[in-house]
Order: sequence, then C-alpha cells, then structure tokens
Amino acid sequence: MAAALFNVLTTNAVDLQRLLASKQITSVQIVQQYFDQIDRHESFLNALLSPAPRDKVLRVAAALDEERSNGSVRSPFHGIPIVLKDCFTTASNLGMTTTAGSWGFVGAKASKNSALAQLLIDAGLIILGKGNMTEFAGMKMTMMMPGWSSHGGQTLSPYVGKIEENEAILGHSAPGGSSTGSAVAVAAGFSPLAMGTETIGSIVTPSTRAGLYALKLTTGALDTTGVYTMTDFFDSAGPMAKSAADVRTMTEILLQRTFNSDKFGTWEGLCVGFLDPRLWKMAEAMCPPHEGTTEQMIEEYEEVVNLLQCNLCPLKYPVNVADVDKLAVDGEQAIMPISFWEFKNVGILRFINSFDECPVRSAEDIVKFNKDNSDKAMPAPYTEQGDLEKSLTYNDEPERIQALRKGLRSVARQFIDAALDTQDVKLLVAPGDSSLCVHAAAAGHPIATVPIGQLRYNGRPFGLCILARANEEELLLRFMAAYEAVAKPRPVPNL
Repeated sequence: MAAALFNVLTTNAVDLQRLLASKQITSVQIVQQYFDQIDRHESFLNALLSPAPRDKVLRVAAALDEERSNGSVRSPFHGIPIVLKDCFTTASNLGMTTTAGSWGFVGAKASKNSALAQLLIDAGLIILGKGNMTEFAGMKMTMMMPGWSSHGGQTLSPYVGKIEENEAILGHSAPGGSSTGSAVAVAAGFSPLAMGTETIGSIVTPSTRAGLYALKLTTGALDTTGVYTMTDFFDSAGPMAKSAADVRTMTEILLQRTFNSDKFGTWEGLCVGFLDPRLWKMAEAMCPPHEGTTEQMIEEYEEVVNLLQCNLCPLKYPVNVADVDKLAVDGEQAIMPISFWEFKNVGILRFINSFDECPVRSAEDIVKFNKDNSDKAMPAPYTEQGDLEKSLTYNDEPERIQALRKGLRSVARQFIDAALDTQDVKLLVAPGDSSLCVHAAAAGHPIATVPIGQLRYNGRPFGLCILARANEEELLLRFMAAYEAVAKPRPVPNL
C-alpha cells in the first residue's frame, strides 16, 4: 500500500477536486487509496454488494487523468469516485451486477446504464461499486433489518459495529434504511460520494446514522429510468456525502443546473421552523430508548436551535405540523395500498424491463424463485417473504390507486403548506429519527440531512432532517451550507 496522500475518512470530494486541479494528485491515486481502505474494512462492514472490477476502474481513472491533462474537464467532479446503491442499473460490460439485493436478479444482463448512472459517467465520475441495500428497499418482509439483503448479507455501522441481539429494526445499533450500504461506504472512507434512493426514510435514516449530509430530491425531478424504485409516487434519488458543498455540487450535476452562489453561506431569506423533538421522535417499538439516549438527543437538538439563533438564523421553535396519523384519504390510510400496488404493477416490472435478459419477469416469478431457492433467497432469520406475497393480492383498478395518490398528495401538501404559511417559515426541521420523512414522501417534497453528534451510549451518529416545498432544493442546500459553517465537525468513525 502506497503512503496515504489524503485522509479517506475526512477528505471530501470538493477537497479532492482541488487537489486534482492543482496537480497534487491523480484520479488513479485517489481510486487506489479508496481500494486500500475497502481492503482494510469491507470484510467486516459489508457495504459493497458488487465492487467494480479494479482493472476496469483504474483504466477509467487513467483515461480521465489523460482528459484532464489535455485540458478537458467534464464537470466539477471529473475523476471523483462514487458508489451507487444496488438499484441503479449499470451495463453488464462495467462488470457489476444490479440486483436490488435479490438472488432472483443474479445473472440479469443489461446493455444500457440507468439514466442517472449514465449522467454521472458522462460527468466524469468513477463508479467504484454497488452499495448493499435492504432487499427490494424493504418490499420483502416487514421486520427485516435495514441494510440486509439475501444477496448481500447485513451491512454494519462503522460507528457501532455489530447489531445488538434482538435489536428493533430502527434500534440504536441498526444501521439505517434501504440505502445503508451507500451511506456506510461514504462514512467508512470507501468513497467520497454515494447515491441512494428513498421511498420513505431510506436516504434520511442511513445518512443520519452515518453522520452525513444528504438530500432526497423532489419526487419526479430526476429521470429514474433503469432504477429500481418501489413506487413512482414516493420514490426519488439523491446524493450522500461528507460535506454540504459535495451535496450541492452533486445536486447541480444531477439537475444539470447551477445554483446562485451569492446567498450561499448566509441565512438571508431562510426562515426555519424547528419541530418539537419530544413529539417528533421514533416510536419506542421501532427504536427502544436506552439510558440517556432520548434526553441526549433532545438536549443536543436544542443546543443546535440555540447555536443557530446565536448565529442570526431566523428561526421559530417549536412550530407545529399535523401528525402522520392524519395523512389519510377520506379516513383511509393510503401509504401501504399505493406502495404495494405500485411495486407489483409498475416499479418491479419497469426494473425487470431495464435488462436485456432477466431470470424473473414479474413479482410472481420472484416469489416463486425465492421459494424454489429458499436456502439462499430466504436464509435464517429472514425465512419469509410476507410483503412480496402480499403485493400479489393488490389488483385494484388503476383509477382507485390514482384517486388515493391524488388525495394523499393533496392532504400532505395542505398540511405542510399550512405549517409553513401560518408560521411564516420556509423550511421545517425535525430530528433525523422522526416521521418528517413520511410527510416529505407523501407530499413529493425534497428532504435533506445534516449531522448533529453521536450517542454517548454507543457512538451512533444522529442528526436533523430538513423539509422544503417541491423543487426548493436550493433552500435546503443553502441551509446545509450555513449550518455546516457553524456546527461542530461531523463525527468520524473510529475504525
């Protein structure tokens, strides 16, 4: 192993780009250093489901170095590595599988990259591998530990390590949501950047628990062709990184636009409403408290409120938003019917069709495959596929689902608009461990995360989530930049 040219645990992509621009480092050297870190820790953390073949990655890096030396730079992240969640289809000639964590997709062949993977490749980013994920983003069985898939096994937190025995699915040693591998890869220094996707909480939760800055973009803002999404209605994709600047640059690449830089670093026009952490927290069944954890998270949340007030952030605390239980359509809970129906009738079929060859052709095929190969597809302790089987029963008329979608979107937006307008704020902030991500998903709004600190109990990071109206990513990015300028440094794992 060559001497380290930078610290993989703390250096961000913007820092690396400066080193590349000033010829202090090459993309080949950058990639090699991440390979060294992967070799040190991947066997324990299990973050990467399908690493890219190293000879191919090094050839790509060398070609991008050559382009740079000839004066051609494709984007601000030309020559920077990234990990993609295992739901972004990549062409088979890149040497990685795309399985959404399922054995049923092993052997599927694709001639094309997903639209987002292609966009990143065209921008000169280097795909190091696919991050492990909760199988089908959780559409397999309800009580499956996030970050576990039959094909990829269990991803662990670089801060906490082993998951406690009989842990609840969002307990304090659990690593997060379905984009866990992507978040862990960034936190553990395997890559400066990663892409995740989120139905409800799948970027927010793992990013918060990995001490990252991250963003789920507005639903529909990105072309998700070739990406496994559970639903069209809730799902979107977004970047995870170690700094607000990295998230901003990634968002500019993804949206193919540049944000006005005049106001970055200021609170101008950003009135922020903080929700009460005593009300906005996870249900105890999902995340049982340990001695002092609840108190510490409230205390440090309120310290952030005071810190931002002292730094002249215009904010209101506490503000109110209607409870998640009120997100119903004519008294009917709409989230599960939409999720199950869209998975079976839209999401999984579109994913299957992104391959030229695929061993399974439908949700029914996947259920049958798992039964026929239960030793590897349903190993202990996850020996069932209740949600997959349940999805097969969702045969409603499309008109009924469309009515639920329309009703839920309208209700969620009314709740959020009422909260923002009556309290005269632009952003809503809650603990990362809260249900604000449900409101964001139901409304189709973007939601971001920033880190606060680490639990004294076991070192697990925790943070904030911040919600804006649809297509107001710039406000979130501005909040993240202003927050990072005054907050304590993000926690670094002690590997």
